[in-house]
Formats: sequence, C-alpha cells, structure tokens
Amino acid sequence: MSGNSDFYVRFWGVRGSVACSAPDIVKYGGNTSTLEVRAGGHILIFDAGTGLRYLGNALIKEKNVHAKMFLTHTHFDHVCGMPFFKPAFVPSNEFEIWAGHLLPKHTIRYALTELMMAPLFPVPLEIFQCKLSFHDFKAGETLRPYPGVTLRTSPLNHPNGATGYRVEFGGKSICYLTDTEHKTDKMDENVLNLIRDADLVIYDGMYTDDEYKGRVGWGHSTWQEGARLCDAANVKQYCVFHHDPDHNDTFMDNVAAEVAKLRPGSLVAREGMELRPGDAKPGSFSLT
Repeated sequence: MSGNSDFYVRFWGVRGSVACSAPDIVKYGGNTSTLEVRAGGHILIFDAGTGLRYLGNALIKEKNVHAKMFLTHTHFDHVCGMPFFKPAFVPSNEFEIWAGHLLPKHTIRYALTELMMAPLFPVPLEIFQCKLSFHDFKAGETLRPYPGVTLRTSPLNHPNGATGYRVEFGGKSICYLTDTEHKTDKMDENVLNLIRDADLVIYDGMYTDDEYKGRVGWGHSTWQEGARLCDAANVKQYCVFHHDPDHNDTFMDNVAAEVAKLRPGSLVAREGMELRPGDAKPGSFSLT
C-alpha cells in the first residue's frame, strides 16, 4: 500500500451558499465547495461548486484522468461548477458521479440533467465528451471506490438531505461534513459516529454560536459546535469550512484565532490550502 504521503486534501472552494468576490475576501477565497483528495494516486472529488472550475483547469493538464466525484447534496452552490468542468469535455477522461441523498424520489443523473436544461442553461448534460457514469446510494452505506480506499458515509441534517463522508487510506482518515445543522439538545450521533477518532475533520462552521440563534432551521452549523463535536469524538485535527459569504478576511482571521485557542492545531479552510499527513502536533495533518 502507498504511504500516507500519498494521501492529501486540497481546497478549491471553501465558501457557502453563493460565490463572492471582493478585495476583503481574497485571503480565504470566494468560490463554493470543492475538495480534491488524492489517495495513492487515485482522485476523489467532493462537491462541484464554483471551485470545480479551478480544479478542472489544473486537471486539464493531466492525461487520461479517471476520477470519482462524490456530492454531499445537489443544492446549487454545490453543483453549479459542473457545466464549467473542462476535463469533462475530453473524450479520454472518465468520471463517475456519486450521490447518497436522492433515492428513491430522484437520481443524480436526473438532478444534473435538470441543472443543465433550458431555460436554466443553454446546453444539456450530453455536451460532455468524457466517459461519464452516475451512481446513487443511500447515505449510511460504506463504499470502496478504489483498492485500499474506504469511504464511509452518513446522512446529515440538511433541507432535502445531504451526505457526510469519511475517507480512509493508509491508516489515516479525512472526514468531510458540510451543510449539516447540529442538534440543540444533544450532539448529532450520526456525525459523532462518522468522525470518531478521525485524523482530520472538515466541518460546516458557517456561523458563530451567536449568529446561529437567528438562523435555526437554515441547515448549517457553527464553528464552535464543530470544535465541541471534535472534542467529543477524539478527533486529532479540525478544519472550519463553508464560510458565510458575508464573512470577510478580518472576520475569518478572528475565527481562526478563536478556534486555535479553543482547540489548538485547528485551521480555517482557505482556497489553495493543502493538508497532508505529518508528524506536526497537535494536529496529524500539516499545512503545505
């Protein structure tokens, strides 16, 4: 099996709800959710927000790309990058798209077909020239997308449903849980069970605890709740994700300082940030 150095995550989009652009958000970035995970040379893509376009611009330089894309859900900010994913227009490339929240009423192929349909979009899904396949599962299943790679999943608390993921490879684990609203009376057992003893947890910290009081039912959590969950689940390192578009760099710098005090070694996701397993303490992943 390949070593842990072959296992890393790169952030291409870290923002929630809507992409944004302004001079005061350049440090953390304004693109919506897209993560690239490499595991022993295999490519796993998580979500297809506007960050997917930039990932695509990087992947277009590689030949015969075979990758599997796993969507947390199909709200617009998590799929709107799909039509602009350049590698999908290359016949020698191959992509699988997976979703765990749509059955039995819908399928992922149906949802993406509706996305790329007039009058909402000028060209259909069939414009892609790559080999493209679609796979639906039910959140809670365990998937094995590649040899040596295990993908554990769990349903999340979000309007219309969402799926959390735990990637395990080479004795290390990366968890990705975004667009989930915590419980106010107790901790979410689905989340705790998925992240228990994980090396790195990327969690929906869209709001502060104070902000959340006016946003109950909106489907998102707080960075403080993420820290509490990580403490309860014995997580080694925590990364705040899915930033509110109204939170500028100064605001996010304050969050970064506060979460580092509350849970040393914690990070706030930034576009272009890459995390690899390392020996740095107290976190198990190091910033590169």
